[in-house]
Amino acid sequence: MNQPSVATRVELTDPAAELLARLERTHGPLMFHQSGGCCDGSSPMCFPVGEFLTSDADVLLGTLAPEGVTPVEFWMSASQYEYWKHTHLTVDVVPGRGSGFSVEAPEGVRFLIRSRLMTEEELVAFDLL
Repeated sequence: MNQPSVATRVELTDPAAELLARLERTHGPLMFHQSGGCCDGSSPMCFPVGEFLTSDADVLLGTLAPEGVTPVEFWMSASQYEYWKHTHLTVDVVPGRGSGFSVEAPEGVRFLIRSRLMTEEELVAFDLL
């Protein structure tokens, strides 16, 4: 897993980073959004930049920068963020079919979130303690 050098809210596993590199070659620069809504909305959805518009109702959790890939922003709906703000997220990839709206769907895999509560140091870094 890629280890961040500073406190982050979100990171990628190596398999997720490798998948993003493949997907970017097909779709161009990418972004994630996690809505918490219906229709697989609790899974992170990956879109080409510009195909999903964010607004004041969304929170930018961070920018993922896997080697060889254009930086990938990770957004979450503000309402879901209120539930998850004390949680560190790791984007992973597993076999199976997720949402048809997310660009990895035709690959026979889907992105998912692995989560853990933030450490005390992370909570302090994000002014949550």
